Amino acid sequence: MGFWTAGALALGLVVASSTAQAVEVGKPAGDFTITTFDKQKVKLSDLKGKVVVINYWATWCTPCRAEMIAFDSYLRHHPQSDLKVFSIATENSVPADKLQHLADALSFPLARQLAGRGYGVMRGVPTSYVIDREGIVRHAEAGAFDEHSFEELVTPLLAAPARPAP
Repeated sequence: MGFWTAGALALGLVVASSTAQAVEVGKPAGDFTITTFDKQKVKLSDLKGKVVVINYWATWCTPCRAEMIAFDSYLRHHPQSDLKVFSIATENSVPADKLQHLADALSFPLARQLAGRGYGVMRGVPTSYVIDREGIVRHAEAGAFDEHSFEELVTPLLAAPARPAP
């Protein structure tokens, strides 16, 4: 079986195995743990007061690669923002060392996996979730952002003040 066929098969399995308890826009985000390429573990609870983007992508997906450039560009133009982006490659068959050069070049971490209920690939890649400072899901859908659509969604969320912790 070829590399790309195996990747497509793996993506199909990820899509087919999405949980019944989906993340819902307008509802509180369920907790998750992301494991980054550098083996850091990040929980949603560690990101209180931040705007969080979880993005599923695939190496063979042209819109995914363009979207990652949009994320990187936004972060480089807004270096002091409270935006945290995590991109998770869907193909488990791609060794981490093959993506290390990309991980080193981006201004946000690539991730190995996400453990949490309801976060998964919807109808294909890219799939993104955006969570506001209050922990409410504001975006959950398949389809690529471009620079304009990403800025249009994220900038107002970053402009909203974070409530002080009780």
